[in-house]
Amino acid sequence: MTASRAQRRAPSLLRVHDGDGTFAPRAAVRARTANTAANELLRSTFPADPSWAAAVRRTVADRLATVLPHPEQIDNAALATGELFANAVRHAGLGPGDTVTVAVECTEHSLRVIVADRSPVPPRPQTTDACAESGRGLAIVSALTDNWGIAPPEPGRPGKRVWFTMRRREVTP
Repeated sequence: MTASRAQRRAPSLLRVHDGDGTFAPRAAVRARTANTAANELLRSTFPADPSWAAAVRRTVADRLATVLPHPEQIDNAALATGELFANAVRHAGLGPGDTVTVAVECTEHSLRVIVADRSPVPPRPQTTDACAESGRGLAIVSALTDNWGIAPPEPGRPGKRVWFTMRRREVTP
């Protein structure tokens, strides 16, 4: 699905949080225990300011372009990352000088993006009016990705990590 089609399609919130619509403990465990160091493509820290959203999307897209052959998948991952970044900035109660960390991990079969902020408050999907200007970020993430969830912060850090995964698409001749 293209990023432009994400807003037209009614997202399935049943796919949120490991497929059952709840905050699934197994999703958090899987995110926490994955071997990330060997597969990490990017780890960048950005100011927690909405004016940085375009830079976040561009940075992720540029890095993914080195490993993913499908522009549509790159666009979808960059858009989903931008939505998680925007949520962190808007809803995490961050103050001046705070930052948001974005990590991109890639294996032979999947891609995972993690957005970490200092707030322990988990994001919650909202039901919004079709004409509303905001409130659809997690629905867009759900529509564009295979799975998303919440994980505890890295040891010794405050906050949370919100992540999504996508299966890597193969090149077809």
